[in-house]
Amino acid sequence: MTRPRTRRRLQAAGAAAAMAAATLTAAAPAQAAHHACTTPQLAAGWYGDNQARLQQLIDRYGSCNPHRPGSDKPVAVFDWDNTVVKNDVGDATMFWLLRNGKIRRPADWKTTSRYLTPAAAQALATACDPLARPGSPLPTGTPEGAACADEINAVYGTAATRTGAPAFTGWDHRTIEPAYAWLPQLLQGWTPGQVRSFAAAARTENLAAPVGAEQRVGTGTATGWVRYYDQQRDLIKNLQSAGFDVWISSASPQPVVEVWAQGAGVAADHVIGIRNTTRDGKLTAHLQGCGSVADGADTMITYVDGKRCWINQEVFGVRGAAAEKVRPAARRQVFAAGDSDTDVTFLRDATALRLVVNRNKNELMCRAYDNSDGKWIVNPMFIQPKKQKTTPYPCSTTGYTDHDGTPAPVRRADTSVVPDQTDTVY
Repeated sequence: MTRPRTRRRLQAAGAAAAMAAATLTAAAPAQAAHHACTTPQLAAGWYGDNQARLQQLIDRYGSCNPHRPGSDKPVAVFDWDNTVVKNDVGDATMFWLLRNGKIRRPADWKTTSRYLTPAAAQALATACDPLARPGSPLPTGTPEGAACADEINAVYGTAATRTGAPAFTGWDHRTIEPAYAWLPQLLQGWTPGQVRSFAAAARTENLAAPVGAEQRVGTGTATGWVRYYDQQRDLIKNLQSAGFDVWISSASPQPVVEVWAQGAGVAADHVIGIRNTTRDGKLTAHLQGCGSVADGADTMITYVDGKRCWINQEVFGVRGAAAEKVRPAARRQVFAAGDSDTDVTFLRDATALRLVVNRNKNELMCRAYDNSDGKWIVNPMFIQPKKQKTTPYPCSTTGYTDHDGTPAPVRRADTSVVPDQTDTVY
């Protein structure tokens, strides 16, 4: 027979056990939910402590951190050419167009760029106009079209004619590069879908070609291969998995970058390239505008300060002249990655971390090595890295290029001059 006191003890113990079981049962979903959120981990292959710095970014701003700043998705923006891939997909496309005769002859070459000089327009007309009627593709992939291919390639690749005359004049060096813009302008007459098919064909060829391969373009040779950087694809994938909103900003044509970006897991609606205006579904030789710049003005592409405008407009929904200005920190990307002076402005706008792939570009490397706010990290190129620059970057004298093309000192936000910097990451 159980004594009353013993029975009460047993009843109390049973109640406590039941309460503990209930507590464990209630806690289980929370614990399961906690364990279900796993912060992505970056793969190896980075220079110095860059992997750790990037991982800290993911840990702090990723969706598994309940204390991450802000409620919106953190934004990350990557340049494309020589940042996510080795070599230039715009170049790859231009070379494919010339080899396959896909550039349509304009009625007047001066209409292909507001910045084209009379000397360049005449050189192009002389080399190309006898080969086709206006609006028809030029046979630049044939022996008889080789001189035309050479002239187009010279203007595009060197901003000069084959005889060395300047091909472009009068542009704002902080908002547009006429040679970059000329490629999408030469795509006039094709639909965006057709351009994507050209880019896909070029992509297949360049990925299949061995590293270091060259191809025949006109009477000369050009780079014939492209590779994705495994580390950058892994970074993009892990940022996306951690809840970042990942975008591409490139000074290659919009349909071209859309095709290539798919290979890094970035959808077309998160690509900002140079964008043509269209007429009857076909591309024109004019470009879409940004900020206070109207469509067809052809003065503001995804280039230096133009990248800020396009990111503010397309990512953050800012319209009008305000898109050209620095936005409040909460309305900017937390992370940015680039490789060239063309990327300086949108990299500076990043609030948490800025990744620079070192290609020995003066203004960019001056700012990255100066690292005045501790948010810059530098990585050598992942394939065929450049050797150490043997002389300091001329930050204190000519590292900056002003709007009119005049060289000037590189200045910090407080206007102090950045001293010359030694190349240390290579």
